[in-house]
Amino acid sequence: MKILLSTHNIRLTQAIQDHVHNRISKLENYDRFCTNARVMLERDHTRIPERQFTCAVQFSMPGPDLFAEDAEIDLYSAIDLATKKIEQQIRKRHSKFKARNHTEVSRSKRARQEAVA
Repeated sequence: MKILLSTHNIRLTQAIQDHVHNRISKLENYDRFCTNARVMLERDHTRIPERQFTCAVQFSMPGPDLFAEDAEIDLYSAIDLATKKIEQQIRKRHSKFKARNHTEVSRSKRARQEAVA
């Protein structure tokens, strides 16, 4: 997976870059079809101090893309919460896919059983 990291009003340090890569690489285990991850880190001086740092994450994959955004007082907590939101979206998408396949297979199996009986 290719990770595109961009910042606005934040100096990108190696620690921030490592933290983002660690969090996004953990998400790669949930969905192997993800091709790109775009991470935008921003600091807004005009906001109240409790919501100063914003992290926006966009996953590009077949079908609709996934997007999550969070704003916090600390940049690292904003990154953690945004990746947690993306993780929930990936899990929901995966369970919907499994449920849809399960119901289709069970319908066809039931139809075959009724045809034989």
